[in-house]
Amino acid sequence: MNVTQKLHQKLPQNWDEREKLREKGQFWTPKWVAEAMIAYLVEDTDLIFDPAVGNGAFYNALKNLQPKSNKKITFYGNDVDENVIKEGIEEGIFDSDFIFELNDFIISPPNRQFKAIVANPPYIRHHRLPLHIKNKLKKISLKIMGFTLDGRAGLHIYFLIRALDLLEPNGRLAFIMPADTCEGIFAKKLWNWIANKYCLESVVTFLPEATPFPKVDTNAVVFLVKNKKASKTFFWVRCEQVYSNDLKEFILSGFEEKDFQTLTIIKRDLDEALITGLSRYPNNETYSKYRLIDFAEVMRGIATGSNEFFFLTKKRAEELEIPEEFLIPAIGRTRDVNGVTITKQTLLELEKKGRPTLLFSPDGRRLKDFPIKVQEYLLNGEKQGINKKTLIATRKPWYKMEQREIPKFLFAYLGRRNARFIKNEAGVVPLTGFLCVYPKSNDTGYVEKLGEILKHPDTVENLSLVGKSYGGGAIKVEPRALENLPIPEYIIKKFDLTLEHTSIQTFLPL
Repeated sequence: MNVTQKLHQKLPQNWDEREKLREKGQFWTPKWVAEAMIAYLVEDTDLIFDPAVGNGAFYNALKNLQPKSNKKITFYGNDVDENVIKEGIEEGIFDSDFIFELNDFIISPPNRQFKAIVANPPYIRHHRLPLHIKNKLKKISLKIMGFTLDGRAGLHIYFLIRALDLLEPNGRLAFIMPADTCEGIFAKKLWNWIANKYCLESVVTFLPEATPFPKVDTNAVVFLVKNKKASKTFFWVRCEQVYSNDLKEFILSGFEEKDFQTLTIIKRDLDEALITGLSRYPNNETYSKYRLIDFAEVMRGIATGSNEFFFLTKKRAEELEIPEEFLIPAIGRTRDVNGVTITKQTLLELEKKGRPTLLFSPDGRRLKDFPIKVQEYLLNGEKQGINKKTLIATRKPWYKMEQREIPKFLFAYLGRRNARFIKNEAGVVPLTGFLCVYPKSNDTGYVEKLGEILKHPDTVENLSLVGKSYGGGAIKVEPRALENLPIPEYIIKKFDLTLEHTSIQTFLPL
């Protein structure tokens, strides 16, 4: 078995394995991508530093490229996971010339700079980071950048910041990162800082069928950065086929602009890319002056804190004898809705399948003031410890459910199916698998026109301009980002949608 096969065996094959990797943020880089990234670094260095060496994908890539170089390049690896290094040695991945240090790169980085840095940093999202670690990360960004980032920046973002700070003048950095690096709420501040201080030479993206990390819910992007005066343009690349050598050859050529069968290569304006998003396809069209916020407002769905307790099937609600006044028709999963309309018939079909369709929605009255059957169910919940769950424990009283007006439209914002707007003919309230979309007018004609606009393919296509991309082509759009969705002007004119109090503003992507 060759090293590439060994690396691919490390990919998570089931949910439990994937969750174990997520705790450490370990997702190994495939050979064809690792060699392309190393190809960017070998031109003018005798040492390559990897602050998150893992099981040695980049070390092995250097060994494969080394015979083509006229000089010896040393590889210096750093990691916090001693076991994965031992595995690499036992499997013969690491040779005797491998230099390794067991160390926390973020908290205690090397006391020197480097000519070449490469990494696939641990992808640990913010909600998996303890508060004391988040506070340390804020201090690091304040020291290096002069400001802090939004708390939703994951650990991988700080690996990038720390590594850039260790880059010598004219040094090169190659990082493979999740797309949230340039799509998250923190991205604008981060990339404005990088673009002012460094030269972004190339950004490499991947079609879903060419993803470096199959079976992992992340959309990867490679950033190639040089520590020199910023350029106004850079090469934006989209890989369209796995295991191709085209990416490596393009980089080894010094970004020579010629045809590669498996690559789309665009010399891109940096200012446009920072506005549109580095991970997104270039948008050279004139931005629409219309955004969704001009015609509707957006809220997230209801967070119950415990769907198994508050989200009930009709049969279960009847068994518990919960009065109808405490039950609201609801929808929880995007896959429970086919198409762009949810009707009462949809709910009937879900009930037949045993799917929950009713939200148990107690108000804030005292426990003893509820009907006896509701009291019994709530007391049983306390016995189960439902009242001690993280979100629920913040409520007073713990059982008081969030309230939402019934939205005219739902937005399915994350899933394997295409993100889409759904007309709510069933009168349901959505849980957090959806966003609520409230038109600024309840006039029937206005709502109908807005519905046609929202399901128009050109409107839906623009979701990629405001959403965060994940593996398999899935996207996630947060409420404020959805309000920022640009709606093509010709579609607005086609359906003659106007509102006197609407304030038209220039579209400013997140």
